[in-house]
Amino acid sequence: MIKKFIRRILGTKQKTGDYTQPVTLTAKEHGIDPKLVSSNAIRVTSSLQDAGFKAFLVGGAVRDLLLGVKPKDFDIATNATPEQVKRLFRRAFIIGKRFQIVHVMFGQDLLEVTTFRGSATDGAPKDEHGRVLRDNTFGEQHEDALRRDFTINAMYYDPASQIVLDYHGGIADIRNKTLRIIGVPEERYREDPVRLLRVVRFAARLNFAIAPDTRAPIAVMAPLINNVPAARVFDEMLKLLMSGHALACLQQLRKEGLHHGLLPLLDVVLEQPLGEKFVRLALASTDERVREGKPVSPGFLFASLLWHQVVEKWNAYQAAGEYPIPALHLAADDVLNTQTDKLALQRKIASDMRDIWAMQPRFDRRVGKTPYKLLEHLRLRAGYDFLLLRCASGEIDSEIGEWWTAFIAGDGAEREELLAKKSVTTNEGPAKKRPRRRRKPAGAAAGKPE
Repeated sequence: MIKKFIRRILGTKQKTGDYTQPVTLTAKEHGIDPKLVSSNAIRVTSSLQDAGFKAFLVGGAVRDLLLGVKPKDFDIATNATPEQVKRLFRRAFIIGKRFQIVHVMFGQDLLEVTTFRGSATDGAPKDEHGRVLRDNTFGEQHEDALRRDFTINAMYYDPASQIVLDYHGGIADIRNKTLRIIGVPEERYREDPVRLLRVVRFAARLNFAIAPDTRAPIAVMAPLINNVPAARVFDEMLKLLMSGHALACLQQLRKEGLHHGLLPLLDVVLEQPLGEKFVRLALASTDERVREGKPVSPGFLFASLLWHQVVEKWNAYQAAGEYPIPALHLAADDVLNTQTDKLALQRKIASDMRDIWAMQPRFDRRVGKTPYKLLEHLRLRAGYDFLLLRCASGEIDSEIGEWWTAFIAGDGAEREELLAKKSVTTNEGPAKKRPRRRRKPAGAAAGKPE
């Protein structure tokens, strides 16, 4: 009885290796607060159950609930096929090629419903490195649990009965703050190399230790990420950087040797005093905004991470004789071309990054009508925030940031006073008009007397 009670509390498995029967935990044993569960998630599970299907909350939602955190997203697993799920809801859409899922919409709220996946992956199409390309094999719940990546993401919660089903000791790993992959780590990373990045994100975000056997193959298998479509890598990197623990995630990436190829030269940047301080300030600001529930611009984030690569190339082009503004555009082209190949940066994000970078030299021109024109720029706020980061990191004089703070906040008279003081300080007056050049008569051009 005592051993059985311990197994129920800790979620440990018997030594037989039989993962077909889960450990079942009641509401009293797992401690999930039902108030943290989305009403729309309950509507989806209830509708599926009323139609005669099994339906559970699964994955990160259950993990967060067990940690006492309200999940941002609620995923549902069921034995209903995608077509059966779609018929039950007015706004439901089947998506996905690699594995079909259903998006169920309630207003702006999106819930992801997946059919239990089967364990038969041997016949699934794979690339030469073992990455599964397409797999729509459906199966039983215990097979679905075996297919999930980490033990802490392989638990199922039924809001109706308030029970948790734990197939792989996830409860024990949550309580021990351990991140452990299900199955043979090498095989699981080869099936989907994005798991290499997910390990880092979860470990950093949850402050969990990576189990030794889960961690051991990471550095060796890191090159497999190069075989993943760039769009998937970008999505995972965006989740990592916008997790609210971006700095911890990047540090973990470096620690595990996964950053190479994702953000080239990141090691060099973080080893330079100015570069390291700038990146740390940018990521700390992003993390704070995420925790406060404020919007975060991916363009601003990537512009910050790659700025010192742009600066390095900018200086090189100027040293080769290019004028500053064309040199900056050439440097931006070089950096963005490299990153687009690696991360599939979306056109909108790349455009935002260019705007932010291109505004920086314009902040130096604080005379005449130039500052007023800059106030009309659609990306002024992002460019200004970027300028303040440069000041805070010591890259440029803080006086520039202070001047622009006062200019943006000031009224007409205050702005004119700031411009006048700046003109006196720099001995610059209003821009003078160029005298018009008189055109010589055609005869003079030909060397003939006028």
